[in-house]
Amino acid sequence: MEQPIQQVEPAQPAQPAQPAQPAQPAQPVAPVIQKSLSPVPQPERCERPLYLTFDTGHMEIAPLVDDVLKRQNIRATFFLANERTRTGGSSLDDVWAPWWKKLSEQGHVFASHTYDHVYWQADLPDGKFRVRASAGPLEGKSQIWSAGDYCRELVRPVARFTEMTGKQMLPFFRAAGGRTSPALLKAAAECGFTHVGWSPAGFLGDELSSEQYPNQVLLDRALRNIRTGDILLAHLGIWSRKDPWAPAVLEPLIIGLKKKGFCFATIDTHPAYRALVQSPELKQ
Repeated sequence: MEQPIQQVEPAQPAQPAQPAQPAQPAQPVAPVIQKSLSPVPQPERCERPLYLTFDTGHMEIAPLVDDVLKRQNIRATFFLANERTRTGGSSLDDVWAPWWKKLSEQGHVFASHTYDHVYWQADLPDGKFRVRASAGPLEGKSQIWSAGDYCRELVRPVARFTEMTGKQMLPFFRAAGGRTSPALLKAAAECGFTHVGWSPAGFLGDELSSEQYPNQVLLDRALRNIRTGDILLAHLGIWSRKDPWAPAVLEPLIIGLKKKGFCFATIDTHPAYRALVQSPELKQ
């Protein structure tokens, strides 16, 4: 995840798009949870679904997220990029491969977030794009890419995920920062990928300044505004936020939403996306 952006762009509505081994750092340690929260049972039939999604990040809170999801019997959707981690590696390296495999066996689902967390910046003539990666060897450098270049970047997490888990990703992607253009979405669709954004109320605010948006404010806002069918967005660690969001907000949010009658489902069951799950194989 790139370094903090003080002005956060409005969240995009979640509408379907037109169609050398790394050094192995010490295993990450999950933050301490201040108090134990009792799970609220997930209803057998999900009539007021929400779709909880996570993008990768510095991964420090990933074990905590796993614990909360298991305790609350939640299946989530993860969008994977190979981002820098607190332990000096990257989120798709060999240290994290067993963790992703474990999640895949627990029933979570996965999709691409571009391999080097590549931001679209502008459309250019001849169907090309200006992009900038926030991870990888070209971190922070603008590049000119063709549609084919962008498709190859979308496929890289797919290949790595299969290598780590033996399983397939969904034919979906989330652009870094949610930044897209009609031309970019068309290019992605031509190689089998449909974009998944998030609902306005589903922007959970873990990217925002903790001084201006304390955890309690974010929790109260989400519980007040989230509605049936919303796609929720959070991350597995944000470098810029001083008061981490997940330990304080994630489990109380899930419990509060369940008490309001909501339930949780993965993005492949969303009415806007479920028909696309059986799409042709992604083009390599």
